[in-house]
Amino acid sequence: MNESVIQERKQPRSSNSLQPIKGNRGAPIMGPSNPTREAENPDVLVPPDTDHGTLANLRWSSADSHMHLSPGGWGRQTTVRELPASPEVAGVNMRLTPGGVREMHWHKAAEWAYMIKGRARITAIDQNGCAFQDDVGEGDLWYFPEGIPHSIQGLPPDGTEFLLVFDDGNFSEEETFLLSDWLAHTPKEVLAKNFGVPVSAFDHIPEKDLWIFQAEVPGPLEADRVAGAGPVPHTFSHRMLAQEPIRMKGGTVRITDSSLFKASKTIAAALVEVEPGYMRELHWHTNVDEWQYYLSGEARMTVFASQNNARTFNFQAGDIGSVPFPMGHYIENIGTTTLRFLEIFRSDYFADVSLAQWLKFTPHALVRAHLNIDESVLAKIPTAKTPVVGG
Repeated sequence: MNESVIQERKQPRSSNSLQPIKGNRGAPIMGPSNPTREAENPDVLVPPDTDHGTLANLRWSSADSHMHLSPGGWGRQTTVRELPASPEVAGVNMRLTPGGVREMHWHKAAEWAYMIKGRARITAIDQNGCAFQDDVGEGDLWYFPEGIPHSIQGLPPDGTEFLLVFDDGNFSEEETFLLSDWLAHTPKEVLAKNFGVPVSAFDHIPEKDLWIFQAEVPGPLEADRVAGAGPVPHTFSHRMLAQEPIRMKGGTVRITDSSLFKASKTIAAALVEVEPGYMRELHWHTNVDEWQYYLSGEARMTVFASQNNARTFNFQAGDIGSVPFPMGHYIENIGTTTLRFLEIFRSDYFADVSLAQWLKFTPHALVRAHLNIDESVLAKIPTAKTPVVGG
């Protein structure tokens, strides 16, 4: 290839446009293009040389999900329909105004939640009539097992935004069992007989489901306390940010599974914070797929899928990632601010294997025979797990 052709390939259409060019490979895009989207995913447009093969897409942006608007708030979901690589977990990002209510309901799947911003009041009862009410704030969790009826309401001053996670990738928020929907499809004379009241008592019930609706802002929690048949055996809420994190030079990790949050039988999670220049170390998980939700910052993740397959993805706030079991990967902070993200697992426990520990705890002569590295490299690997490394 002559020099003029090489120079033409190196030349982008404009100084503001990222192009699929690396050295003498690739060429500027001539046809339709989305420079803004391409700039958000530079390692997809211009992959590292180590990427290879046909690994499926492992990234979805909440910004691309359908937005369901309602008086009192909104919701948008990411299921296996949006992210086919995630059959085990689905997610819903939801917002409620002050007083906004996610109406009383239950699901076929278990619901785990992370409070992103604001405050909310959550209520539930279990199969024994034991009652639960709590006010939750940023960094708090809740977990309602499948079939357990519950509600969520935004509190002053700003209402709330939260992430819901379900232990079934095929879950759909539209399949929720809603109180108003059920009563609207039950004969009023049956309702009257059930509750022992006149049929006229139900003259003004909603004709269709409410889903999310605006109500009055509730008063103090103590005024809403209902004893029921007693307290639930294990609280349905947990203060994740109150946990003492694993602290490292380049960040922190908080792990919450059923050993700490006993009600959460099917979802385990880690809240990871990575400072600029550091990364979540090379590792893999020994039990299930990983589902990720990015809260802030910018990240790069390469996933190794065996069979000469690897692919790199870029993430920012509001993005969802998926890592199929048991593929090796890392998550690197490529921005200038703290990277914060959730690792979610359909399991009652958190488990991973560190590549560094594997090499450290294997006879070093065997490792050197594989990798042709000097003993000094292995000697520098710490014996304790260091989930966040680099710098």
